Amino acid sequence: MMRVGVAADHGGFVLKEEVAMSLRAAGYEVVDFGAHQLDPADDYPDFIIPMARAVAAAQVERGVAVCGSGVGASVAANKVAGVRAGLIHDGFSAH
Repeated sequence: MMRVGVAADHGGFVLKEEVAMSLRAAGYEVVDFGAHQLDPADDYPDFIIPMARAVAAAQVERGVAVCGSGVGASVAANKVAGVRAGLIHDGFSAH
């Protein structure tokens, strides 16, 4: 079973929860790196960087990082050696 990490700040919290639920329903094991509650004062690197490190260390096979625009999350993830994150807004780009 593929392990997929999910992480988001307050801007992506609701979507992260929906993505995690959909992944579980599709049979994936989901590792949630937070945020674990909606907190307008949190900051995406606090959650995205640990998830990206887990991807680089092969603790999870893939990761989904969500923030308000997606730009910050992808930039933060790409700062981790061994990670290649892309900003995805549609199914075509994800494919």
